[in-house]
Amino acid sequence: MLKKIILIISSILFSLLFYEKSIGLNFFLFSILVVFLLATLHPKKFKSKKILLYTICYLGGSWFVFMYNSFLTLFVSIVSLCTLLGALTTFKTSLYIEFLNGFYTTIAASFTKYYHHLQNETEAVKKRKVNYLYWIKTIGIPIIIVLIFILLYRSANPNFSRIISTINMNFINVKWVTYVLFGYFILFNISSPQTIQPITQIDSETGNRLEKSTIPVQSSLSISQENQLGIILLVLLNLLIGFFLTTDVFYLTAIVDLGASDLSKTVHEGIYALITSLIFAIIIILYFFRGNLNFYKKNKHLKTLTTIWILLNVLLVFITAYKNYLYVTHHGFTYKRIGVFIYLFLSFIGLITTNIKVYAKYNLWYLLRKNIHIAFIILICSSALNWDYLITKYNTSHAQRVDLEYLINLSNNNTILLKEYVDKNPQKVPSQQLRKIKEKHFTYSQRLKTHTWQELIYDNLKIKQ
Repeated sequence: MLKKIILIISSILFSLLFYEKSIGLNFFLFSILVVFLLATLHPKKFKSKKILLYTICYLGGSWFVFMYNSFLTLFVSIVSLCTLLGALTTFKTSLYIEFLNGFYTTIAASFTKYYHHLQNETEAVKKRKVNYLYWIKTIGIPIIIVLIFILLYRSANPNFSRIISTINMNFINVKWVTYVLFGYFILFNISSPQTIQPITQIDSETGNRLEKSTIPVQSSLSISQENQLGIILLVLLNLLIGFFLTTDVFYLTAIVDLGASDLSKTVHEGIYALITSLIFAIIIILYFFRGNLNFYKKNKHLKTLTTIWILLNVLLVFITAYKNYLYVTHHGFTYKRIGVFIYLFLSFIGLITTNIKVYAKYNLWYLLRKNIHIAFIILICSSALNWDYLITKYNTSHAQRVDLEYLINLSNNNTILLKEYVDKNPQKVPSQQLRKIKEKHFTYSQRLKTHTWQELIYDNLKIKQ
C-alpha cells in the first residue's frame, strides 16, 4: 500500500515537471525523484558501491542535461538509468546485460508482472467454473436501464433535462490525466526491476578465462599445423604492415603542404585502412587463439608475432591520429574529427585488451566485457563536455580557417559564444553570416525568456546577467 501511495505522489510530481514542458531543470529533478524512489524501495541494495557509482553517473548525466541540454547528455542519462536499474536486479552480470535488463524493465516490467499475475489467476480460475453470463447481467443490465430512464426523465421534465445538459466535464483534463497515468506506468516499471532470465543466466555463468576442459579435443598434428599456419600468416602480415608504415612515415613529411581536399582524403583513407586492418587483426587473432592453441607449449613464436603485429597496428593508430591532428590544426574541429580521435582511442584500447587476452588465456567474453566497460566510461565522461561550445571556442581561437557556416549550424550551446565573437571581431565576419548569428542569438534569447522554472537550463542564468 505504501508503495502505491509513493508511486501516485511521484506520478503527480512527474506531470508537474513534464506536462507541456520542454526538457531542462525538470529532467534533473526527475532523476532525484527516481533515485529517492529506488533508494526507498530498495534500501539494502543502495549500500553497494557499484549501485552508488551508477547512481552518481545517472545524476551526473541528468545534471549535464540541465547544463547543456544536448542529445548526448540526454542519451547518456537514459543509458545510465537503464544500467542502474539492471544492476539492481543482479550484481554479478556484465555491464551490457545490466543495460539490457534495465531497458527491459523501463519498457516492460509492468507487463511482465501483470503476465505472471494473470498466469496465477488463470491457474486459480481453471480450478473453478466462472459464470460469465452472471457478471454480464450484473454489470451491463443496470447501466443500460439507468441510461434509458435518464432519457425518459429528460423528455418528461424540462428542469431535469436542463440540469443534465449543464453538467460540464471539462474540468477533467484528459491530457493531464493521461500524463499522470504515463508517469505512473514509467515509475512503476522503474520501481520494479526485472531481468531477461536466459541471457542473464548465461552471462552470470560464463567466466572470462578459457577452460581447457570445455574445448573440443584436437590432435597434436592438427594443433602443430595450425600453429605453423599462424606463424607464416603473421610473418607475412608483419612484413606488409611494416612496409606500409614505412611509406606512410615518409609521406607524413609532405602532408603539411597538402591542400584541404588532399588532407581530408589522406585522413579518411587512413581511417578506412585502419578500420579494415583492425577488424582483420582481431578476427585473425581470435581465430588462432580460440581454443587448443592457447595451451600448446610451442606457441611462443606465434604469440611473439601476434604482439609485434598488435604493436604495428598501434603505430598505425598513432600515425592516423597525427594526420587527424594536422587536419584539425588547419581546419578546426568538427564532430567527425572528434569522432575519429575517439575511434582511434577505442581502437588502441581494443588492441591492448586483445594482447592481454592472448597471454592471459582469456576468451571472447573478456574482450566484450572490458571494451564495453571502457566505452561506457568514455560515454559518461563525454557527456560532461559542452562539445558545441568547445568546438566553437577552439575554431575561432586557433584554427587557421574558421568555417562559420558550420558553427552556425551547431546547436544553441554555442550561440552566446558566437555572439561574443562577432561583437569582438566584426571585421572578420561576412555580412551574411553576421546576420545569421544575430538572428540565431535573438531567437534563442527569446526562447530562453519563455522558459518556465521546469524548463530552465544553464544558459538562462547567463542570458539574464
